[in-house]
Amino acid sequence: MRQHIARIALVVRDYDEAIAFYTQKLKFQLLEDTRLSETKRWVVVAPPGATECALLLAQAAKPEQEKAIGNQTGGRVFLFLYTDDFWRDYHNMIAEGIEFVREPAEEPYGTVAVFKDLYGNLWDFIQPTT
Repeated sequence: MRQHIARIALVVRDYDEAIAFYTQKLKFQLLEDTRLSETKRWVVVAPPGATECALLLAQAAKPEQEKAIGNQTGGRVFLFLYTDDFWRDYHNMIAEGIEFVREPAEEPYGTVAVFKDLYGNLWDFIQPTT
């Protein structure tokens, strides 16, 4: 048997502002944007070259969901974005105004820094050692 995680739901305030952030600032690809109802869309974004796992941007529809925006993991790092060229992408992200809350460091497992997305979710940004 072979299984994999295909989508991770990320609660967002607004579809269009989230699409703009992920596609313009992080350079993700918009894989799908399908209207399901008057207020609900199926919006999927992924980093360039991603083949299996992508983010499903899920606009908050209830007050309980709105409370989770930017804090889906209680303040811990939520997602891990790997790259093949840390410094290229780091400098591009800085130029796009991405806020890093932990500066780059060389660790045994690779070069890593922590940034916030537009809602405050924390991401590890990593170029793993080979």
